[in-house]
Amino acid sequence: MSVIYQTELRVDSRDVDLFNQARPSAVLGLMQEAATQAALDLKVDGPRILKKYGCLWMVTRNWVELEAPLRWDDRITVETWHRGGMGASVYRDFEFFRDGKYVGQATSIWAMVQAKERKVLPIKRVEEFAGTDGGERIKSIKLRGARMPETFDGSEPRYLGYSDTDLNGHVNNVHYADYACDALHLERLGRGKYVRAFQIDYVSECRAGETLRIDTAARGDELFAQGVGEDGVKRFDFDLTLADL
Repeated sequence: MSVIYQTELRVDSRDVDLFNQARPSAVLGLMQEAATQAALDLKVDGPRILKKYGCLWMVTRNWVELEAPLRWDDRITVETWHRGGMGASVYRDFEFFRDGKYVGQATSIWAMVQAKERKVLPIKRVEEFAGTDGGERIKSIKLRGARMPETFDGSEPRYLGYSDTDLNGHVNNVHYADYACDALHLERLGRGKYVRAFQIDYVSECRAGETLRIDTAARGDELFAQGVGEDGVKRFDFDLTLADL
Protein backbone atom coordinates (compact mmCIF):
# COMPACT_ATOMS: atom_id res chain seq x y z
CA MET A 1 0.00 0.00 0.00
CA SER A 2 1.47 3.34 -1.03
CA VAL A 3 1.27 6.26 1.39
CA ILE A 4 1.19 9.78 -0.10
CA TYR A 5 1.10 12.55 2.48
CA GLN A 6 -0.46 15.85 1.40
CA THR A 7 -0.46 19.20 3.16
CA GLU A 8 -1.11 22.83 2.20
CA LEU A 9 1.51 25.35 3.30
CA ARG A 10 1.51 29.12 2.85
CA VAL A 11 4.44 31.20 1.62
CA ASP A 12 4.42 34.06 4.12
CA SER A 13 6.11 37.46 4.18
CA ARG A 14 9.17 36.08 5.99
CA ASP A 15 9.84 33.61 3.18
CA VAL A 16 10.27 35.95 0.22
CA ASP A 17 13.17 38.12 -0.94
CA LEU A 18 13.26 41.63 -2.40
CA PHE A 19 11.96 40.24 -5.72
CA ASN A 20 8.94 38.61 -4.05
CA GLN A 21 10.37 35.16 -4.68
CA ALA A 22 10.58 32.47 -2.03
CA ARG A 23 14.19 32.11 -1.00
CA PRO A 24 15.78 28.67 -1.50
CA SER A 25 15.86 28.34 2.28
CA ALA A 26 12.09 28.94 2.38
CA VAL A 27 11.49 26.19 -0.17
CA LEU A 28 13.60 23.88 2.00
CA GLY A 29 11.44 25.01 4.91
CA LEU A 30 8.30 23.86 3.09
CA MET A 31 9.97 20.50 2.47
CA GLN A 32 11.08 20.21 6.07
CA GLU A 33 7.61 20.96 7.41
CA ALA A 34 5.92 18.53 5.02
CA ALA A 35 8.48 15.83 5.85
CA THR A 36 7.98 16.42 9.58
CA GLN A 37 4.21 16.14 9.26
CA ALA A 38 4.54 12.99 7.14
CA ALA A 39 6.90 11.49 9.74
CA LEU A 40 4.39 12.25 12.49
CA ASP A 41 1.69 10.56 10.43
CA LEU A 42 3.87 7.43 10.06
CA LYS A 43 5.00 7.63 13.71
CA VAL A 44 8.65 8.01 12.68
CA ASP A 45 9.05 11.59 13.91
CA GLY A 46 12.14 12.73 15.79
CA PRO A 47 11.02 12.12 19.39
CA ARG A 48 9.64 8.64 18.59
CA ILE A 49 12.74 7.64 16.62
CA LEU A 50 14.99 8.85 19.43
CA LYS A 51 13.00 6.95 22.06
CA LYS A 52 12.61 3.70 20.12
CA TYR A 53 15.87 3.50 18.16
CA GLY A 54 18.15 5.96 19.96
CA CYS A 55 18.62 7.84 16.68
CA LEU A 56 18.27 11.28 15.14
CA TRP A 57 17.10 12.08 11.63
CA MET A 58 19.71 13.88 9.51
CA VAL A 59 19.27 15.09 5.95
CA THR A 60 22.37 14.51 3.84
CA ARG A 61 21.32 15.95 0.47
CA ASN A 62 18.53 18.17 -0.92
CA TRP A 63 17.64 18.82 -4.56
CA VAL A 64 14.90 21.17 -5.81
CA GLU A 65 13.61 22.03 -9.30
CA LEU A 66 10.97 24.73 -9.87
CA GLU A 67 8.97 25.59 -12.99
CA ALA A 68 8.38 29.11 -11.64
CA PRO A 69 9.17 31.03 -8.45
CA LEU A 70 6.93 30.70 -5.41
CA ARG A 71 5.62 34.05 -4.19
CA TRP A 72 4.17 35.70 -1.11
CA ASP A 73 0.76 34.37 -0.03
CA ASP A 74 0.91 31.39 -2.39
CA ARG A 75 -0.87 28.37 -0.97
CA ILE A 76 1.36 25.49 -1.96
CA THR A 77 0.09 21.93 -1.84
CA VAL A 78 3.00 19.65 -1.03
CA GLU A 79 2.73 15.94 -1.69
CA THR A 80 5.47 13.75 -0.27
CA TRP A 81 6.36 10.09 0.14
CA HIS A 82 9.39 7.96 0.94
CA ARG A 83 10.97 5.28 -1.25
CA GLY A 84 11.48 2.64 1.42
CA GLY A 85 14.77 1.78 3.05
CA MET A 86 17.26 -0.73 1.71
CA GLY A 87 20.57 0.66 2.92
CA ALA A 88 21.90 3.35 5.22
CA SER A 89 19.57 6.08 3.94
CA VAL A 90 16.08 6.72 2.62
CA TYR A 91 14.91 9.00 -0.19
CA ARG A 92 11.92 11.29 0.30
CA ASP A 93 10.26 12.72 -2.81
CA PHE A 94 8.15 15.87 -3.08
CA GLU A 95 5.90 17.57 -5.61
CA PHE A 96 4.61 21.13 -5.35
CA PHE A 97 1.28 22.41 -6.70
CA ARG A 98 -0.14 25.95 -6.85
CA ASP A 99 -3.85 26.34 -7.61
CA GLY A 100 -3.88 22.68 -8.57
CA LYS A 101 -1.09 23.08 -11.14
CA TYR A 102 2.30 21.40 -10.86
CA VAL A 103 5.02 23.94 -10.09
CA GLY A 104 8.02 21.87 -9.02
CA GLN A 105 9.58 18.80 -7.47
CA ALA A 106 12.26 17.89 -4.97
CA THR A 107 14.10 14.95 -3.52
CA SER A 108 16.04 14.57 -0.30
CA ILE A 109 18.14 11.85 1.29
CA TRP A 110 17.85 11.15 4.99
CA ALA A 111 19.88 8.99 7.36
CA MET A 112 19.19 7.78 10.90
CA VAL A 113 22.21 8.47 13.07
CA GLN A 114 22.67 7.10 16.57
CA ALA A 115 22.48 10.00 18.99
CA LYS A 116 25.49 8.94 21.06
CA GLU A 117 27.88 7.08 18.75
CA ARG A 118 26.91 9.00 15.59
CA LYS A 119 26.81 5.70 13.69
CA VAL A 120 24.27 5.20 10.91
CA LEU A 121 21.42 2.77 11.55
CA PRO A 122 20.27 0.69 8.54
CA ILE A 123 16.87 1.96 7.45
CA LYS A 124 15.53 -1.58 7.00
CA ARG A 125 15.44 -1.88 10.78
CA VAL A 126 12.72 0.78 10.94
CA GLU A 127 9.63 -1.42 10.88
CA GLU A 128 7.31 1.56 10.41
CA PHE A 129 8.59 1.98 6.84
CA ALA A 130 7.45 -1.46 5.74
CA GLY A 131 4.72 -1.17 3.10
CA THR A 132 4.39 2.62 3.42
CA ASP A 133 6.46 3.87 0.46
CA GLY A 134 5.17 5.98 -2.43
CA GLY A 135 4.43 3.08 -4.75
CA GLU A 136 3.98 4.23 -8.35
CA ARG A 137 4.83 7.82 -7.37
CA ILE A 138 8.41 6.94 -6.43
CA LYS A 139 10.80 9.01 -8.54
CA SER A 140 13.75 7.54 -10.41
CA ILE A 141 15.98 10.52 -9.62
CA LYS A 142 19.25 9.54 -7.93
CA LEU A 143 21.18 12.31 -6.23
CA ARG A 144 24.91 12.32 -6.86
CA GLY A 145 27.39 14.81 -5.46
CA ALA A 146 26.84 18.42 -6.49
CA ARG A 147 28.94 19.51 -9.48
CA MET A 148 31.56 21.84 -8.09
CA PRO A 149 34.20 23.89 -9.94
CA GLU A 150 37.90 23.27 -9.59
CA THR A 151 38.53 26.88 -8.55
CA PHE A 152 36.53 29.57 -6.74
CA ASP A 153 36.44 33.30 -7.41
CA GLY A 154 35.42 34.73 -4.05
CA SER A 155 35.44 34.00 -0.34
CA GLU A 156 33.91 35.52 2.78
CA PRO A 157 33.38 34.49 6.42
CA ARG A 158 30.07 33.54 8.03
CA TYR A 159 29.58 33.32 11.78
CA LEU A 160 27.08 30.73 12.98
CA GLY A 161 25.00 31.66 16.01
CA TYR A 162 22.08 30.79 18.25
CA SER A 163 19.40 31.51 15.65
CA ASP A 164 20.92 28.98 13.23
CA THR A 165 20.46 25.97 15.49
CA ASP A 166 17.64 23.46 15.82
CA LEU A 167 16.33 20.82 18.23
CA ASN A 168 19.24 18.47 17.47
CA GLY A 169 21.76 21.10 18.59
CA HIS A 170 23.35 21.65 15.20
CA VAL A 171 22.71 24.16 12.41
CA ASN A 172 19.39 23.47 10.71
CA ASN A 173 19.68 22.36 7.08
CA VAL A 174 17.65 25.27 5.68
CA HIS A 175 20.21 27.85 6.86
CA TYR A 176 22.97 26.48 4.63
CA ALA A 177 21.07 27.81 1.62
CA ASP A 178 21.00 31.29 3.17
CA TYR A 179 24.75 31.18 3.78
CA ALA A 180 25.35 30.27 0.14
CA CYS A 181 22.87 32.76 -1.34
CA ASP A 182 24.19 35.60 0.82
CA ALA A 183 27.78 34.87 -0.22
CA LEU A 184 26.67 34.69 -3.88
CA HIS A 185 24.86 38.04 -3.50
CA LEU A 186 21.65 36.98 -5.17
CA GLU A 187 20.30 40.48 -4.44
CA ARG A 188 22.35 41.69 -7.42
CA LEU A 189 20.64 39.42 -9.93
CA GLY A 190 17.78 41.73 -10.84
CA ARG A 191 14.13 40.90 -11.42
CA GLY A 192 14.54 39.00 -14.65
CA LYS A 193 15.79 35.77 -13.08
CA TYR A 194 14.63 33.14 -10.62
CA VAL A 195 16.21 30.12 -8.95
CA ARG A 196 15.31 27.27 -11.27
CA ALA A 197 17.11 24.48 -9.39
CA PHE A 198 19.58 23.91 -6.60
CA GLN A 199 21.27 21.13 -4.69
CA ILE A 200 22.90 21.11 -1.27
CA ASP A 201 25.19 18.35 -0.03
CA TYR A 202 25.61 18.35 3.75
CA VAL A 203 29.13 17.06 4.28
CA SER A 204 29.56 17.54 8.03
CA GLU A 205 27.72 19.14 10.93
CA CYS A 206 27.95 22.80 11.93
CA ARG A 207 27.29 24.23 15.39
CA ALA A 208 26.78 27.63 16.95
CA GLY A 209 30.01 29.48 17.67
CA GLU A 210 31.77 28.36 14.51
CA THR A 211 32.87 30.58 11.63
CA LEU A 212 32.76 29.18 8.11
CA ARG A 213 34.62 30.33 5.04
CA ILE A 214 32.17 30.48 2.15
CA ASP A 215 33.90 30.10 -1.23
CA THR A 216 31.91 31.11 -4.32
CA ALA A 217 32.07 30.88 -8.10
CA ALA A 218 29.83 31.65 -11.08
CA ARG A 219 29.77 30.01 -14.50
CA GLY A 220 27.07 31.85 -16.42
CA ASP A 221 23.72 31.06 -14.82
CA GLU A 222 25.20 28.31 -12.66
CA LEU A 223 26.42 29.45 -9.26
CA PHE A 224 28.45 27.54 -6.68
CA ALA A 225 29.31 27.85 -3.01
CA GLN A 226 31.09 25.68 -0.49
CA GLY A 227 31.44 26.08 3.24
CA VAL A 228 34.70 25.23 4.99
CA GLY A 229 35.26 25.22 8.75
CA GLU A 230 38.16 26.81 10.59
CA ASP A 231 39.55 23.28 10.91
CA GLY A 232 39.77 23.05 7.11
CA VAL A 233 36.97 20.47 6.90
CA LYS A 234 34.34 21.03 4.22
CA ARG A 235 30.83 21.40 5.62
CA PHE A 236 28.64 21.73 2.52
CA ASP A 237 28.48 22.06 -1.28
CA PHE A 238 25.87 24.17 -3.05
CA ASP A 239 25.03 24.24 -6.77
CA LEU A 240 22.35 26.66 -8.02
CA THR A 241 20.97 27.29 -11.51
CA LEU A 242 19.17 30.48 -12.54
CA ALA A 243 16.61 30.82 -15.33
CA ASP A 244 14.86 33.70 -17.08
CA LEU A 245 11.37 34.53 -15.87
